[in-house]
Amino acid sequence: MLKDKRKSVVNSIAILKARKQALIKEFLADTLPFLRSREEIRKSYGRAITELAVSIGREGADAVASIALAARRDFGIEIRDRSIWGLRYKDIAYHDVPVRKPDKRGYYEYATTPHLTESISLFEKLLENMLQIAEFESKLKRLGEEIVKTTRRIKVLEELVLPGLKRQIRTIGQYIGEREREAFYRLKRVKGILEKKQEKEISRREGENRGS
Repeated sequence: MLKDKRKSVVNSIAILKARKQALIKEFLADTLPFLRSREEIRKSYGRAITELAVSIGREGADAVASIALAARRDFGIEIRDRSIWGLRYKDIAYHDVPVRKPDKRGYYEYATTPHLTESISLFEKLLENMLQIAEFESKLKRLGEEIVKTTRRIKVLEELVLPGLKRQIRTIGQYIGEREREAFYRLKRVKGILEKKQEKEISRREGENRGS
């Protein structure tokens, strides 16, 4: 039973290691786009603020605020449950594109400066990148937690459970070996005693035959 359990633990370790490798691969695959999105946000935000400042300087704060109100929209997102390798995490879905074409923003683009159009485009790109980051963060966080959890399980099985089973099997094997040696020694003694009795009996009969 212990040997069967040891085999089961070894198989479990192999499965957990394969799962860990798959999770790490998925984690690394999402890390680069995540870092790129963060870098894009940093760059786009600085440019968007610059373009907005130029627009306010040329068109006035009231005009820019009026255009911003006209371009305003309800951007709905949906939080969905996703699963990968049995790991559940939150995913973000949106039905509208974050970056709109100029003619879809609700104002007449040719009545403004190109700086404002560029600023709005950059801010919408920021929205897109932030949604991507939110999606990646949720997934990467769950992947990271699961990798750590799987690593701990492997460590417990490899360093505690499996060595414990091996010690028990070795101890029982030694005990059985000692019992077998004791049994062999006893059988050997019994056999020797029986052989001596048999020899005595043969000697006795031979003596009786010679006497008769």
